[in-house]
Amino acid sequence: MVTQEQADAVLAEIQATTQAAAGREEAVRTATNGIARHVPHYRWVGVYVLQGGMLHLEYYVGAETEHTIIPVGRGVCGTAVTEERNQIVEDVSTLTNYLACSVQTRSEIVVLIRDPDTGEILGQIDADGHEVGAFDTTDEAFLERAAALLATKWELSAA
Repeated sequence: MVTQEQADAVLAEIQATTQAAAGREEAVRTATNGIARHVPHYRWVGVYVLQGGMLHLEYYVGAETEHTIIPVGRGVCGTAVTEERNQIVEDVSTLTNYLACSVQTRSEIVVLIRDPDTGEILGQIDADGHEVGAFDTTDEAFLERAAALLATKWELSAA
């Protein structure tokens, strides 16, 4: 759960660093670091870029993961793309399609990054928590605002 004051402070920092960033990669790196630094229940946070039918991990903060490329439709991240909607998973142990990144992960949130003009899915912000129920709609609203800021830098690095 993210308070409005917490979200506003982090988003102000993300906006400033994103505007100053030379391109998508730098914007993703600074935003991800800012989220991880200021929101302690986000125990792992990363950004995946959608390329074809695969999600490619561009940058993350947290424990190392083997899930650097995820097919669309697989796990929480792939499901978000397939269903074209954000995912908030209260308890990952209830999922049959879950890709375990850490034995400590108990909950997950995935928020899509969309092209502001077309709505096309560009990528996603993924965060893991170590407590069941770590995320709610306040986290979703916060990450949607962060995703919108990141989307403004997407075209600068698009192939």
